[in-house]
Amino acid sequence: MQHIIDLDTYPLDRPDSPAYATLVAEARAALARDGMFSLPGFLRPAAQAAALADLTPRFDSEAFVHARSHNIYFRKEVPELPADHPALRLHVSSNRTLCGDQTGAVLDSLYTWPAFAAFLAATMDKPALHVMDDPLARVNAMRYGPGEALNWHFDRSEFTTTVLLQAPDAGGLFEYRTDLRSDSDPNYDRVAAMLRGEDPALQAITLTPGTLNVFRGRNTAHRVTPVVGDTPRVVAVFSYYDRPGVRMTAEEQRGFYGRSA
Repeated sequence: MQHIIDLDTYPLDRPDSPAYATLVAEARAALARDGMFSLPGFLRPAAQAAALADLTPRFDSEAFVHARSHNIYFRKEVPELPADHPALRLHVSSNRTLCGDQTGAVLDSLYTWPAFAAFLAATMDKPALHVMDDPLARVNAMRYGPGEALNWHFDRSEFTTTVLLQAPDAGGLFEYRTDLRSDSDPNYDRVAAMLRGEDPALQAITLTPGTLNVFRGRNTAHRVTPVVGDTPRVVAVFSYYDRPGVRMTAEEQRGFYGRSA
């Protein structure tokens, strides 16, 4: 994996080393403090370029064009809220998506490398993480062109693992509000306030290409702002679970990817 990951800086292949222990400890501390950690330069430039070379023609000819209006919960109804509650205001997201059977050798090699999943599990203080038993959802690549964005939402999974492959000329900013809700408190009024732009705890980061970002998104609201300029934003998303055999239903696959497997 040395040709894909900067293992000199990030020694995922040496789990018994002091450097690995330090890396895991720093990632855990960042997760506890910020709800995320980032490793700049995680993907080597040549691997990043190879991944983009695999993806670019497929984005133009094979990708699912995903454009939809949604609320922050990605649900048509929230039974405990009236339909006009400000937490249910609608937003528009749009992008092109490639699935795990379209993303190429670089991303597949990284996703299936056991040491990568083991490192992520260690940062999350979990005994193990498992790849998905889903040829479409396991790895996705998303391209956001001019004016396209991923709007406000909460993730369904506990955490999200991404690698930025290409940054736009402008826009494409990652904005988030850590722990806006909890598993026991949906905090609807604060959600509404955040959507109105009235939350001083809102934060933003700009990632550089090649950066690994691990993010607790289930209770942290987040979005990617619209891309500006001719250079699209391209990001790879890796999905792991704490149990084996996880797979989307055929209906979910069609909703996210326009097809099922």
